Amino acid sequence: MIDASLPVARNGVPTGIAALDDILAGGYEAGRVHLIEGRPGSGKTTLALQFLLAARERGERALYITLSESIDELRQSAATHGWDLEGIDLFELVPAELSLDPSREQSVVYASDLELGETVSLVMEAVQRVQPHCIVFDSLSDIRLLAATSLRYRRQVLALKHFFSRNGATTLFVDDLTEEMDDANLHSLVHGVIRLEQLTIAFGAERRRLRVHKMRGRAFRGGFHDYVIRRGGLQVFTRLVAADHMPRSEDEEESVPSGIIELDRMLGGGLERGTSSLIMGPAGSGKSTLALQYAMTAVKRNERAIFLSFDETRRNFLRRANGLGIRPDQVPESLFAFQQVDPAELSPGELSGLVRAEVLDRGTRVVVLDSLSGYQHAMPEEQFMLLQMHELLTFLNQRGVLTILVLAQHGLVGPMQTPVDLTYLSDTVLLLRFFEAAAEMRRAISVLKKRTGGHESTIREYRIDAQGIRVGEPLRQFSGVLTGVPSYAGQARDLLVDRDG
Repeated sequence: MIDASLPVARNGVPTGIAALDDILAGGYEAGRVHLIEGRPGSGKTTLALQFLLAARERGERALYITLSESIDELRQSAATHGWDLEGIDLFELVPAELSLDPSREQSVVYASDLELGETVSLVMEAVQRVQPHCIVFDSLSDIRLLAATSLRYRRQVLALKHFFSRNGATTLFVDDLTEEMDDANLHSLVHGVIRLEQLTIAFGAERRRLRVHKMRGRAFRGGFHDYVIRRGGLQVFTRLVAADHMPRSEDEEESVPSGIIELDRMLGGGLERGTSSLIMGPAGSGKSTLALQYAMTAVKRNERAIFLSFDETRRNFLRRANGLGIRPDQVPESLFAFQQVDPAELSPGELSGLVRAEVLDRGTRVVVLDSLSGYQHAMPEEQFMLLQMHELLTFLNQRGVLTILVLAQHGLVGPMQTPVDLTYLSDTVLLLRFFEAAAEMRRAISVLKKRTGGHESTIREYRIDAQGIRVGEPLRQFSGVLTGVPSYAGQARDLLVDRDG
């Protein structure tokens, strides 16, 4: 039985993964049996080892019973994560014909024809000898094979469950799902069920996600949660639910200037904190540069900003910014961060986790996502992308963060198309366009939408040069600018010219 003098978690037994504890509303239930199921390669053994390592750190006795892997394999797997299993009891059950080494450790039990009853008895003996607080039983698929019939298999698993529960141990049953049988479903026998999944996409790294199927008496967080396996174990990214994060009360009505007087005038003073703004336009129209302008202006106010780029490398980003007289490389890392995102490698859940950590842990006040076209590649199912973006933007808005989204449109001049419609999620929409005048390609900017206040309905020309961004007067002498082929009835002096011209 468990020694009452040892520390016990107030809301449950920690899993060894903080995010999973949050998903389970406190961790595993003390003294109960839980089922961890997943296909081979999904990370079940790593998850189980993290559970036992956390128990060891708390000073509790931990036991790993393995029927499918050898002790040497377990230690080697642990070593790849930088773990030492010293202090965790390892008990291995293997048939004699699988080993030709007579000098194996005494923790290995040899039986020429290991039967189910003998296996269960040996497991019980090991538990009674160690008196563990936390147990991992890996795996049930071996018990299934020894049982031969689904009825006998279910009875033996039920017997093991009652035995572990009577001894007060918090137990994880591991099942690799190599032979699923509907009549042998164990979900009704155990206290909680967590399924790990590994998904293969057409291109890029595999995606992993977990789902809690049940946890009796707990208001756990449902749905799928992305996770990755890196050195150090499973890293879980809790599904973002905006309603779980209370909104900030301060600065919500404060306008955020761009540093460009004419642009701020178009926007009725600037963008508001706690809003999301969408910058749309064709490739090369200056969307990323305009978004960077807001980020660097925030830095000048001693606020932290992060620029998440799906389409541009850090080297090209710095080269372009330095060419415009903007020097993000000279800004302290505590105020500005550039994060290159590979949509083929980064899951949507990991991206949400990155943004959440920036806001909650580092106090970031301006977030730029450049561009949503790249984000869409990370989540090709458009309807799910819109739902996730809704949660992400709502979370950022409630925290008083100014969010700037960049969306590239298809085409350069004439009618434009967008790969995904996010205008209804955005509080402000800025539209950039190319247009032709006097045998020269020029750029125009307009504000199509602003929920939080008034704005100009004019279309203005703007230029990007070595001195940065310049916005001119309204193009009142033009018509048809948004089509890309305007008619012009004004004078040349009404257009922007080079500073040295």
